[in-house]
Amino acid sequence: MSRLIGAPLQDIPWQPKPAGCQSPVWRYSANPIIPRDAIPTSNSVFNSAVVPYRAGFAGVFRCDSRAVSMDIHAGFSADGIHWKINPGPVRFDGDPEVNRREYRYDPRVCFLGDRYYITWCNGYHGPTIGLGYTFDFKEFHQLENAFLPYNRNGVLFPRKIHGHYAMLSRPSDTGHTPFGDIFCSVSPDLTFWGKHRYVMGTVSGDRSAWQSKKIGPGPVPIETDEGWLLIYHGVINTCNGFVYRMGCALLDADEPWKVKLRSRFYILGPQEPYERVGDVPNVTFPCAALADSATGRIAIYYGCADTVTGLAFTTVDELMDYMKKYPL
Repeated sequence: MSRLIGAPLQDIPWQPKPAGCQSPVWRYSANPIIPRDAIPTSNSVFNSAVVPYRAGFAGVFRCDSRAVSMDIHAGFSADGIHWKINPGPVRFDGDPEVNRREYRYDPRVCFLGDRYYITWCNGYHGPTIGLGYTFDFKEFHQLENAFLPYNRNGVLFPRKIHGHYAMLSRPSDTGHTPFGDIFCSVSPDLTFWGKHRYVMGTVSGDRSAWQSKKIGPGPVPIETDEGWLLIYHGVINTCNGFVYRMGCALLDADEPWKVKLRSRFYILGPQEPYERVGDVPNVTFPCAALADSATGRIAIYYGCADTVTGLAFTTVDELMDYMKKYPL
């Protein structure tokens, strides 16, 4: 039995595993939970981040407009399933050079210390990792970009490690990410980042081909008594284009660039119509997870076909057992 470390969150969304289900992750029966037109001007709402907040939940959502511009919007929910998303995008204060907007997409939210930190893919002469924070999801403050362009999928750890902030990211380039590896970086102050360490990369050959093109960190890592549980996305380039699936790995608690376990088989992939058909077909892209230390339950929020938002469920034991049974 594995144990989640952290506060109990017994009000997170949950459905039991269906009878006969052989997958370690199963879908919410009423998916998708957020439609593409959740706000008046949206073309799609997907790849979004959710956290517990006060008596309910809050989040930051990727909303591509009907002009097909990319931005992030705050939202609130009483139950983590039914959401009210602000029609206007998040507005940050801060240095005008840093918070000038080119585009913003694929946010993550991490509660750390006394505030909620937001990371996202930020347009600044190319994609890099934007970083900001809020206390109430109403006023937002932007910090310096974490890295030089080009970088995507910046994900903070939910506590300091050896006195430093830590972040996973996936360096890339000007094209559609021929670089596909995850790195870990640390910072004393959320401004200066260094000690960049390789975590893991793509897998060549057919041993685990679903993650042969690129990989990237998904939700904020979940702390367990065995290390950091990381849910990530992996991509294969097929004759019909890219296919995005979910995998999981276990990182060392003190040296999170060291991989202790990694799934050979994916844990969730495009199967349902809302995952297979959309603006970008065949995508299941995890961006957030809620974890209840009292029960071991985990709720995963993920983008479906770059169009709508889905919800799936698992437990810490399901994922640990799956990695141990089918290791890479």
